[in-house]
Amino acid sequence: MPSVVPPSVPSPAPPSAPAPRGWGYGRWLLVGVALAGLVVLLSPTLQRKLYSRAYRFYRHYVRPPKGSGNERTPALAGYAVRGVDVSSYQGDIDWPTVAREPGLKFAFVKATEGRSWEDPYFDLNWKLLQRAGLRRGAYHFYRPNRDATQQANFFAATVHLEVGDLPPVLDVEKTDGRSPEVIRAGVQTWLRLVGRRYGVRPILYTNHDFYVKYFEGHFDEYPLWLAHYEVRQPRLHADRWTFWQHSDEALVPGIRGFVDGNVFGGTVREFERLLIGAKAAQKPVGEQNSRKKPHQR
Repeated sequence: MPSVVPPSVPSPAPPSAPAPRGWGYGRWLLVGVALAGLVVLLSPTLQRKLYSRAYRFYRHYVRPPKGSGNERTPALAGYAVRGVDVSSYQGDIDWPTVAREPGLKFAFVKATEGRSWEDPYFDLNWKLLQRAGLRRGAYHFYRPNRDATQQANFFAATVHLEVGDLPPVLDVEKTDGRSPEVIRAGVQTWLRLVGRRYGVRPILYTNHDFYVKYFEGHFDEYPLWLAHYEVRQPRLHADRWTFWQHSDEALVPGIRGFVDGNVFGGTVREFERLLIGAKAAQKPVGEQNSRKKPHQR
């Protein structure tokens, strides 16, 4: 029987090479992200802004301050002008509600620290304070282990003071292992440069013990903002201090959780004379606090 030869099956044709294509949206997206990251990496200003947004999201949604924001502690009696000072620790603040508190006329907000750290809430607080009608002031947290000139320049580049604002403030409460002489020299440099930049005499902030140990007998020409808690009056001569931070556990409607409570040592008119652009020149605090009796340590 003759063999049957099966019909030949043609071999499949080799696959054709794909037509050349562009990068596609995915690759362009990656390139865009990489370029944006490079821009952020090379721009300290953008880095601070991104950190500010991220931290504010964290404080608002992830770990907000405790309390309802409606609590109130009694105002310190005997003072016509009182205020608060805040930083990112307080999170989001309802400044219009704060401004409605009787006698509360000012707020200091943290602006900068060291040579490059800007408080994440500074820009927001600074704008909202002005809209709320409160007198506003900005402070720099001084680091004695960093160059004082660089710190002064950083503060001046960050904070734009206007007529009606409070003078700039230098917050000094850490030694960073530096000697009293080094600390005082750096503080003097900051006060001189910032005072020249804004044309006003800056305010020096510190606590009572730090003042006695490092600053007593120095910087007497500058207004003093003194932190001293659990006392009826600061244990310094009454004509030495201008502002008194009397508590770090005050409660003010509009602010959730504790906030620093402060008073001004003179009258409303004397307070207005301290502001930038006031007609009367800034004077030592002796005139502002002349109505009070001296207190000995």
